[in-house]
Amino acid sequence: MSYEASRARMVREQLIPRGITDQRVLDVMTIVPRHQFVQDALWSQAYSDFSLPIGAGQTISQPYVVARMTEALQLKGHESVLEIGTGCGYQTTVLAALADRVFSVERIKALHVKARQTLDKLHIINVICTIDDGTLGWNQYAPYDAIIVTAGGPTIPQPLIDQLADPGILVIPVGERDTQQIIVLKKKDGEITRQPLEDVRFVSLIGDHGWES
Repeated sequence: MSYEASRARMVREQLIPRGITDQRVLDVMTIVPRHQFVQDALWSQAYSDFSLPIGAGQTISQPYVVARMTEALQLKGHESVLEIGTGCGYQTTVLAALADRVFSVERIKALHVKARQTLDKLHIINVICTIDDGTLGWNQYAPYDAIIVTAGGPTIPQPLIDQLADPGILVIPVGERDTQQIIVLKKKDGEITRQPLEDVRFVSLIGDHGWES
């Protein structure tokens, strides 16, 4: 199977027709080998537009959602980005190609270990990962120019808002456990605005400022 051709088709048939216009995002998603982040048995489905299981009850988001949330961050290449929910490391790798530095927090040790192995195999060197409660953020390296949360919570965790730079953009799914809406929070000149993007369905954001396990 030609995965290069599959990625090009994914971008051409799934992302562009649904309104993804940031050329940097499209270029990166044409390059990043999504199949490397799922089990070998799922490689043939890696470039289809749906989520796939990655173990521990978690999933890799569908390509369109990854592109949509990444585009909303408006990355230019110089940013420090905080990712909550490393998962398999696919979104992490996309961010790493678009920003200067990525700091990624995962609460499940097995996923953290596997993601770090994949990142190392792909020679991704501008990502620092840790195991912790992502709803607390990662204050050590704050503030962050952009923050992305890849799990759905009941509200936007205040520690993440506090750790967002000014100006800065935070993208997070917020809502009920079974359905959420992507919210784009922007901080500029001390003012905070929130804009809904679209409905999604993510795994639950577990932690002190999220859902109980």
